[in-house]
Amino acid sequence: MPIHLSKSLALLALAFTTLSAGATVQIAPAHIYTTQLSGASEDPPNASPATGSATVGFDIATHTLTIDVTFSGLLGTSTNAHIHCCTALPGAGTAGVATMTPSFTEFPSGVTNGTYHHVFDTSLASTWNTGFVNSHGGIAGAEAALLAALDNGQAYFNLHSTFAPGGEIRGFLQPVPEPAGIAMLALGMPLLLVLARRRQR
Repeated sequence: MPIHLSKSLALLALAFTTLSAGATVQIAPAHIYTTQLSGASEDPPNASPATGSATVGFDIATHTLTIDVTFSGLLGTSTNAHIHCCTALPGAGTAGVATMTPSFTEFPSGVTNGTYHHVFDTSLASTWNTGFVNSHGGIAGAEAALLAALDNGQAYFNLHSTFAPGGEIRGFLQPVPEPAGIAMLALGMPLLLVLARRRQR
């Protein structure tokens, strides 16, 4: 390997290591999960033309659960919404309600279109379905179970309506890469381009 290329690779590794260390100290993001909501994702599927999206941020260290949802085109009017957990297989099946019942606080009800944002304290019993907490030995166990299910694609966001009381649109939540990791990749790209150009000479 040419010396200049070896040095460039070493510098790239150092930059990534330094950036990674800095990110660990300065950034402690919640785990982020997202999904697209549809009737086709329900179990059993339905013919609803409605669409939606849900983004969930969950941070056990700070006991925060952030919910952001948009939806439109429901055939019925919205009744309630929850996160269900934990299915036996990733991306399939049904599970009981993990979060508060009958619905998330102030979730839009009686509408066909809406948006929602709320931050919950997961150290409070009121954030959870009592049955879910009891089946996991308490709030700490419930938090750990939900986090594991979210990481493995075994939890889904379900929006219920008058058209489909069991759920008109839903989607399995999937992890989103951590912002620190994306930033590292983006900042490292110029160095990779320099290396590529040098190899072409």
